[in-house]
Amino acid sequence: MESSRLGLYYEEFEVGAVIKHNLSKTIFECDNNFFSLMTMNHHPVHTNVDYACKNQHGKILVVGTLVFSLAVGITVPDVSGKAIANLGYEDIKHLNPVFLNDTIYVRTNVLSKRESKSKPDRGIVYVESIAFNQDGVDVLSFRRNVLVKKRDV
Repeated sequence: MESSRLGLYYEEFEVGAVIKHNLSKTIFECDNNFFSLMTMNHHPVHTNVDYACKNQHGKILVVGTLVFSLAVGITVPDVSGKAIANLGYEDIKHLNPVFLNDTIYVRTNVLSKRESKSKPDRGIVYVESIAFNQDGVDVLSFRRNVLVKKRDV
């Protein structure tokens, strides 16, 4: 039996590659409610059916930062499993609404990579991740720089 593998080493990232992550998550009402309570986001569009029904989308919207958090988490086994640190997130875009019972999937594009200037045992990988729903509609995108271990240094 082969043991599971967490993340890629710096050398294994290929610029231009697209990583199709195996994990996914259906967002249930309890997920959205708990996240709203935990983060103190009590906007009624996320928690009040009557209010949400009378607004733009006509139903409860999932909290955007929950979608972002799930998308990051889905990428961990492939992108940041061998990371030393996530150096920064940027250009986070909410592309389309996410509703209760939507299932989130993610793909990641490897945009660039460079060796660390100060430490030879690591490098920086720049990626863009795109979350999409069960219908293939992109719902969120973000970019980040990840400080990743090298294999044999």
